[in-house]
Amino acid sequence: MAIDELLNEHEQSEKVRDWLRHNALGLVGGVGLGLAVIAGLQWWKGQQLQAGMDASSRYAQTVEAFEKGVVPKNGKELVADVDKGNRTLGTLATLQLAKAQLDKGNREDAIATLRGLKEADPDLRAVVNQRLARLLIDAGKASEALSLLNDERNAAMLETRGDAQFALGEREKAREAYRKALALIDVGAPQHKMVSMKLLESGGTPPHTGEAR
Repeated sequence: MAIDELLNEHEQSEKVRDWLRHNALGLVGGVGLGLAVIAGLQWWKGQQLQAGMDASSRYAQTVEAFEKGVVPKNGKELVADVDKGNRTLGTLATLQLAKAQLDKGNREDAIATLRGLKEADPDLRAVVNQRLARLLIDAGKASEALSLLNDERNAAMLETRGDAQFALGEREKAREAYRKALALIDVGAPQHKMVSMKLLESGGTPPHTGEAR
């Protein structure tokens, strides 16, 4: 090997050593930071998992009490505690609390519970609105119920809208809502028969029995 080549390699080695000497702390710090980030992520995941497990446990205990017909005075606090750990479970627990209140004959309490659910799980908002609307219709507040029933792609909502309009004496609008609901329900489903009966009661004719009017 030529002397020049040996010198070049030596110079290159020295440059590498110089660079390492000047950047050693940075390298160590970078590695340390990377390890800290990984450790932090693992801790966060662990915390999230534990929080989810705690919320599931609280939900199970809360719902078990509601299903036994027990509506504790701190029912809303129990639901709020579940909601802190998991929005979906919190929404389900709220629905269970409203059902327990209704089973006890406390319809106004059930209405207040569902109305107080401001931040429901987005996937369950339609269910909450429908349940609340049905309670309002039963309470003679069909006009208030209509403002909750604006989803044209939800058969249950359309059916409930028809119920509200029928209660208000708006039979033509009720028939339209029932027809739209029937178009979204499988003919063999029990709900199809129920909505068909409501359409008949409102003065319409179900599509499968003749020309709708």
